[in-house]
Amino acid sequence: MTGFDTYTKLFQSIAGVIKGQDNTIALLLAGFAAGGHILIEDAPGNGKTTLAKALAFSADADFKRIQFTPDLLPSDVCGVSIFDPSTQAFRLHKGPVFTNILLADEINRASPRTQSALLEAMAESQISIDGKILKLDDFFFVIATQNPVESRGTYPLPEAQMDRFALKLSMGYVGPQDEVAILTNQETREPVNTVVPCVTKPEILAMK
Repeated sequence: MTGFDTYTKLFQSIAGVIKGQDNTIALLLAGFAAGGHILIEDAPGNGKTTLAKALAFSADADFKRIQFTPDLLPSDVCGVSIFDPSTQAFRLHKGPVFTNILLADEINRASPRTQSALLEAMAESQISIDGKILKLDDFFFVIATQNPVESRGTYPLPEAQMDRFALKLSMGYVGPQDEVAILTNQETREPVNTVVPCVTKPEILAMK
């Protein structure tokens, strides 16, 4: 299967859940295939989390979500070594960055120090804990979001850190017909939970 076939399968699978957002899905997959990361700047409730889940489920990938808040620490993102009395040794508790697809929700609500911990992982595909360098998975993709409407208690990303993202997107609101379709699909079930894997990890890496 060619990279284009992989792209097409992913697009069709996600579009079956995310209605009226074909351009957004195309741009998301373009950044995904290019090995970059995506920043979505939009108001709450436009389907950003559903979009990330649809991609993860379609790709049969591990998915984790971090809700960024002002009290979030770098160790909450990357992980921390904790002393285990039973073994008299430190044991690593890996953070949520050890996944395939990570949703960093409202990234601008965390302190610059915590933002930098994630952005370093995005740029280097590795993190450092207690002097040890730990590699992240070859298949590591971050979808970060921020709310442009409310700026109180936020820490805007500097231009240098914005360069860690391949694309900055805005989903916007769908038209009336697509909105009706979205509501109809949710009458009896959550559509994203019905998504099944359509491509494999080797196919995704080959596409990238």
